[in-house]
Amino acid sequence: MKKTITITLESGQKIPCPSQTLVGELLHEPADPATGLPYLGALVNNELVTFGYTLDIDSTVRFVTMASPGGMQIYVRSLSFLLAKAVKDLHPGARFSVEHALGPGLYCEFETGGVRGIAPEQAEALEAHMRDLVASNRPILRQRISYTAAIEQFTRNGQDDKVSLLRFTNTPKIVTYVCENFSDLATGPMTRSTGPLQYFRIVPYQTGFVLQMPTCDTAPRVPDFKPIHVLTETFKEYNRWGRILGVNTVGRLNEIIAANEIRDFVKVAEALHEKKIAAIADQIASNPSTKWILIAGPSSSGKTTFAKRLAIQLRVNGLRPVTLGTDDYFVDREHTPRTPAGEYDFEHLQAVDVPTLNRDLADLDAGREIQRPTFDFHTGSRAYKGKTLRLDDDQVVVLEGIHSLNPELTPGLPDARKFHIYISALTQLNLDNNNRIPTTDNRLLRRLVRDHRYRGHSATRTLEMWPNVGRGERAWIFPFQEKADAVFNSALDYELAILSVLARPLLSEIKPHQPVYAEARRMLEFLSHFIPLAADVPPPVSIIREFVGGSDFDY
Repeated sequence: MKKTITITLESGQKIPCPSQTLVGELLHEPADPATGLPYLGALVNNELVTFGYTLDIDSTVRFVTMASPGGMQIYVRSLSFLLAKAVKDLHPGARFSVEHALGPGLYCEFETGGVRGIAPEQAEALEAHMRDLVASNRPILRQRISYTAAIEQFTRNGQDDKVSLLRFTNTPKIVTYVCENFSDLATGPMTRSTGPLQYFRIVPYQTGFVLQMPTCDTAPRVPDFKPIHVLTETFKEYNRWGRILGVNTVGRLNEIIAANEIRDFVKVAEALHEKKIAAIADQIASNPSTKWILIAGPSSSGKTTFAKRLAIQLRVNGLRPVTLGTDDYFVDREHTPRTPAGEYDFEHLQAVDVPTLNRDLADLDAGREIQRPTFDFHTGSRAYKGKTLRLDDDQVVVLEGIHSLNPELTPGLPDARKFHIYISALTQLNLDNNNRIPTTDNRLLRRLVRDHRYRGHSATRTLEMWPNVGRGERAWIFPFQEKADAVFNSALDYELAILSVLARPLLSEIKPHQPVYAEARRMLEFLSHFIPLAADVPPPVSIIREFVGGSDFDY
């Protein structure tokens, strides 16, 4: 006889039910009555699961839609699966890969018959086929098969990217998702059928197309496609670098580490970074009127180290740069603006003492001396420790901070004398061809490691703050990225193998009773695919040293 367990729903209602009940059996309505959005999965004791998850202990259960981060993860993962199946159905010989996020969509490369790109009629047919699959509500089955069977299956289907990813896995069973004749590795929960995946659009773009979809804020509305030219060109450049390095998936990176070829790989990756930084310095030096070099980018993009390395290359060009950080102009903690939920909003423009910053910049421009502030993140206060700065006529200022491309940060500086640089960690590495690594994960892992090492923050605190960080970036950083005169991608294709070693213990401390447990579990599962790499591999001037320690630069 099965024991009885108690299930507590989000409303507080408690339901007794037999052990081994499936989560989906508790669901009486297919959609949230308040929003009309379909339920996609559930949080069980703060773990994101499918409707086929078995309940065998007392649990709290909250069903999720695409209006929540967990539900959106399920939606994006499932929609990517549906797209890969549709491509396989219509174009079995095509070369196809999900490359990277592009606004509220995924940019995908497509090549068939030796021709790169997708014709409008091909895009229309692909979208129509996906909608047919949605309308017929085909089941998506979660299966456990033996490791041997998985390798045989993916080899037979020509899915070499998945075989490569499994090469350094030795678990006896592999979880896959199957829809008719198409199967894929499980990288997290998916919907139990194709029916809920009705909100999308396919837009031909560049040498592929964009799979446009809702965001948590717009669901179920699919926003209009707006090209982001700066990021598109940057990704194209770094995809070329990926081909130079011979790596675009985690499986291939693991093979290089296992073959003890990683140090040469690191040297080439770092040389490509240095070449790009030198090119930006050359671009700046070519315009004698440039005085203010403004570097902006989202959290943990490596702005500080980039600024220091750029300063070296500017000196090679005969310029004399000095570096300022807007972080040192943060207001004291008690004056920091707050989010609607009452939390500190460190991403807000008003978290910076803009009047004091502009007064100092005006003084520097006029040849006057200023007192340089230092912000202490442990005490949450700005201090003056006797450091001063005065500019000579032949000096340029490198000012870095998340708001540096926002004209409201430096309204007193003439635009003709500014040079804007946007920096972010835009990894081009994928788990496999149709399971991408979100670019924000790269930055989140950097921040987890850095904040623990240098700011005394637990992984719990960093994960709790991250949604606010994202909201701030969407409000204060991303709208200005198209204003950049140059873009630098700070991601290094090998760094996730290092960050995985340092982040896993921090994430493992997060337990099921904590609300951020689902995100910790997702990150741990993602990191489990990497062969560990020691933190002493990068050179001491590498951008990754800003986060893992051992840098030759002072911060």
